[in-house]
Amino acid sequence: MSETPPPLVRLERRGAVALLTLDSPPVNVLSAPVLDALVRRLEEVRVDGSVRAVVLASASPKAFAAGANIREMAPLTPAEARAHGARGQGATTAIERLPMPVIAAVHGVCLGGGCEIVLACDFILASADATFGQPEVNLGVMPGWGGTQRLPRRVGAAQARYWIYTGRAVTAQEAADQGLVLRVVPREALLDQALALAEELAGKPADALAAAKYSVQLAIDRGLPLGLAYELRRWEALFATADQKEGMRAFLEKRAWTPSPRDPSSPTATVGEADPPPSASGRRKS
Repeated sequence: MSETPPPLVRLERRGAVALLTLDSPPVNVLSAPVLDALVRRLEEVRVDGSVRAVVLASASPKAFAAGANIREMAPLTPAEARAHGARGQGATTAIERLPMPVIAAVHGVCLGGGCEIVLACDFILASADATFGQPEVNLGVMPGWGGTQRLPRRVGAAQARYWIYTGRAVTAQEAADQGLVLRVVPREALLDQALALAEELAGKPADALAAAKYSVQLAIDRGLPLGLAYELRRWEALFATADQKEGMRAFLEKRAWTPSPRDPSSPTATVGEADPPPSASGRRKS
């Protein structure tokens, strides 16, 4: 008899708190099956009226989530990349649209898609060993699961540009200083403190908390759907470039690579009237 495959995302109940644990060894690479498992768990939580707060954690000792599966993404065509990006955006949007607060308990590596997952959470608690970053530029692409949209809203435009343009990782304390992380706590206390915050919030009136959550989102994210659609178009276009192919191949082969010379005529490097940024003609008229 064959063994039952691991759940990839575990769901445990702690009273009114749902604990969702990413469990895809060794470092929770966010493959399509992991994303789909996460979305299924989020839907279970959403329709369970007894759940009043959620904690998102990791079973890996080394990472919260090391990012997307590059081996899975490297050969994608632009159309396939769009579908994959939509899957990632679907997971982050599902987190954001839960009618209860979501707290990420982050230790170890939290990069790329992993960082985009926690950006969709209401609160982030991190251990001192946690590192955050959006390193996609080093692979010839950019964040495509909401990172270009949510990161500026959390740390400000200047820091978001620095994170995304350089691809560098930042420490938990840097992330806290920039406003992304609510608290940096000892590793051994991380889950307990996340659960304690969740339990505190679970004791609040559920309808009032949901209304407050969505109202705060509206205050800071009114243009988010337009921004996510724009990000997805740009993400898709990058999968037609030589740098995406070479960058991801070099990552998989563990070698250095040199980006191509800039081509001023490249359609991915220009913005035309048919493809305005969200801050231009994509903005709603008052």
